[in-house]
Amino acid sequence: MPGENLTRIEAQERAALITVQSYEVTLDLTTGPETFGSETTVHFTATPGASTFIDAITRTVHSVTLNGAALDPSLVSDGIRIQLDGLAAENTLTVVADAEYTNTGEGLHRFVDPVDNEVYLYSQFEVPDSRRVFAVFEQPDLKATFAFTVTAPGAWEVISNSVTPEPTDAGSGHKTWAFAPTHTISSYITALVAGPYAVVRSELTSNDARVIPLGLFCRKSLFEFLDADYLFEKTRQGFAYFEGKFNYPYPFDKYDQMFVPEFNAGAMENAGAVTFTETYVFRSKVTDAIKERRVVTVLHELAHMWFGDLVTMKWWNDLWLNESFAEWASTMATAEATEWTEAWTTFAVMEKSWAYKQDQLPSTHPITATINDLEDVQVNFDGITYAKGGSVLKQLVAWVGRDEFFAGVAAYFQKHQWGNTELTDLMALLEASSGRDLTEWTKLWLETAGVNTLRPEIVVDKSGAINGFTVLQTAAADYPTIRPHRLAIGFYDRVDGALVRTHRIEIDVDGEQTDVPSLLGRQQPDLVLLNDDDLAYAKIRLDPESQEVALENLSAIESPLARAIIWGAVWDATRDAETSARDFITLVLGNVATESESTTLRTVLGQVVLAASYYVAEEFRTSTVKEVGDALWSLARHADAGSDEQFQFVKFFAAIATTDSQLASVAALRGGTAPLDGLEIDTDLSWELLIALVAGGKADAVEIDAALAADNTATGAQSAAQARAAIPTLEGKQAAWSSLIDVDTAPNTIVRVTAAGFLRANDTTLLEPFVEQYFAMLQPVWAARSFSIAEKLVLGLYPAPLADRALVTATRKWLDANPEPLALRRLVIENLAGVERALAAQARDAE
Repeated sequence: MPGENLTRIEAQERAALITVQSYEVTLDLTTGPETFGSETTVHFTATPGASTFIDAITRTVHSVTLNGAALDPSLVSDGIRIQLDGLAAENTLTVVADAEYTNTGEGLHRFVDPVDNEVYLYSQFEVPDSRRVFAVFEQPDLKATFAFTVTAPGAWEVISNSVTPEPTDAGSGHKTWAFAPTHTISSYITALVAGPYAVVRSELTSNDARVIPLGLFCRKSLFEFLDADYLFEKTRQGFAYFEGKFNYPYPFDKYDQMFVPEFNAGAMENAGAVTFTETYVFRSKVTDAIKERRVVTVLHELAHMWFGDLVTMKWWNDLWLNESFAEWASTMATAEATEWTEAWTTFAVMEKSWAYKQDQLPSTHPITATINDLEDVQVNFDGITYAKGGSVLKQLVAWVGRDEFFAGVAAYFQKHQWGNTELTDLMALLEASSGRDLTEWTKLWLETAGVNTLRPEIVVDKSGAINGFTVLQTAAADYPTIRPHRLAIGFYDRVDGALVRTHRIEIDVDGEQTDVPSLLGRQQPDLVLLNDDDLAYAKIRLDPESQEVALENLSAIESPLARAIIWGAVWDATRDAETSARDFITLVLGNVATESESTTLRTVLGQVVLAASYYVAEEFRTSTVKEVGDALWSLARHADAGSDEQFQFVKFFAAIATTDSQLASVAALRGGTAPLDGLEIDTDLSWELLIALVAGGKADAVEIDAALAADNTATGAQSAAQARAAIPTLEGKQAAWSSLIDVDTAPNTIVRVTAAGFLRANDTTLLEPFVEQYFAMLQPVWAARSFSIAEKLVLGLYPAPLADRALVTATRKWLDANPEPLALRRLVIENLAGVERALAAQARDAE
């Protein structure tokens, strides 16, 4: 993997030498299961006499022809780069090679459906993997047009960025598709998807009167579960919303959305050809949280068609702006254009929680991160790039004004269409539209790391009237920046048994103390909530009186967003070891039964399981885990039949069930001897229950094999792999470990789920023998595996459930002995930070 790196300096030097006009890429997908034919012709201009290189990760390079002269592949190609010397002012380069299919979700991924043995292909090129398919100057600022010609089995669907043409016969049952050149785009958003995909087609009319063809694709064996009408509806709602707000018509000629197997992420914004994880094709019941997340993801990728595809960052240091804008815009569109009107509550609970967690790691970084090379950007798809960036954009909108923000964005698209930009290009147009100088705001928010904490200081007289109200702002010692915040303050009072907002103001907070004179003379309410409506990016603390009211009456707060902010504040205090983990668990179990927002429920239940398993002091942990399991089972039995709440309580009960009694309930539920009204034990839920039984020692390989025989699908294979890795014996754990480390054949999804099963251990001493093995494998795995697989192994196999001093010592010892590579160290440092935080929380819980 290190040999595949590209530095920013190399990219800058190359961009100064060359300008690329076009690519003609010819691919032959009929040559067998390991490789495919790849021929690339590139037209580019250059400084005469200059030397540079083109990226091409290949198995074999057959020929390299530069301006009519044949170059010796053995001399100019190392399988990763091809050296180009003596360039002319105008150049034509042709590279003929064999490239390799992958099973890692990078490059051109090849998958065989176990249901019908059909082959499915899809590309994933972000960050640097179009070079695994064709020869390319792999950096975002060397935009060009791309004309793909693809030969494949005649029964396949073949999809790329341009409208799919009528194929011509290529003989032997094959056909050739010659796509028209794309618009001028970056290589990482080009795409190829091919296979016997099932398809549903439709169309819409853009606001410039063009008819835009729409397509939805998935594997044939999943087609019965594709809810095409709903997905087309959300797509149309997104088109109408974004075209109106951006004041710029959809920039491409068609819009295909493809649900593909073994996908590493949620989705990818390939221009006009978006790929999604096929877990968004729901073959079993899913939570409302997942349904909403799918809508946000659909709209996130659609927003990228403008921000990221039409206008693209110059280098990866502005990746955050791509992702943050899409995250903010998709949440806005979801809340205002679809039925998911509480999307900002979801954002507060999920995205901002992720951001606050990431921003308190030792590896935190400014939003405008320093990206020196590709390895830097690979590990920067994180909570800062997505969630903090989106949160800060929300703050920026509040700071400059919503209408002014959209006006600046519209001007940005008009001025920079089909080009590359840097952050300053956007900020200049926002300054022009809003009249605000954003220099200081940019410095404080985008160029510094860390999260501030805000808390109210309230003084009242004997009558309960406020005669002093100050917002106090603090910062972590390592990241001492004090920032400006635009936020709301809400007053909540008990009205007919509910806590409702009775007063709200919006203010600018700046400095360590901000007095709020407009609140003087008002009666102190039952609850004061800083950052009401969640405009600001900051950790929030409640004053003592409000804290007491919130803990006793959280479920009585009518506003889902206000509840989410309070849930988040208390969880954050627990993570910071300011609040006892067992107190947090008591709060959750006492209030969660009536939580109406699915994502809030899903997040809080995940937090309570984490707190019980990691943050509770060791002497109380077994009894607390039992208490949580019993409470979740009781909540499941008393929830409304068939409700989302019932479904979630069952799922989290299975995740934490450990006692014989609890596991007997799991077995009875799965076996149908003790059903819950309205709850169907469908295929995926049955697997979850089986994995719980295996982890608890109540089921074994025989039951796993039987379940897989009944569900011989890709998802079934993944669930079976996770179940086998959860077998609670040293032999079972070693087998799981060996399947990932001793051989390099498992596809990306099997790696991920096997690691999850490996770490599932009710008796964590099973993981102790793997501490030494873990640190021994890090450098070899990092050197030999692709980034996607290496990252999954480094994060997924770290024996964090041990959460003890011995693990901290072993981790620090490895870090002291291994100063390189920096990207690998970052992942290990983040692993260590989680354990150290758990130990601090355990110490607080023991008090």
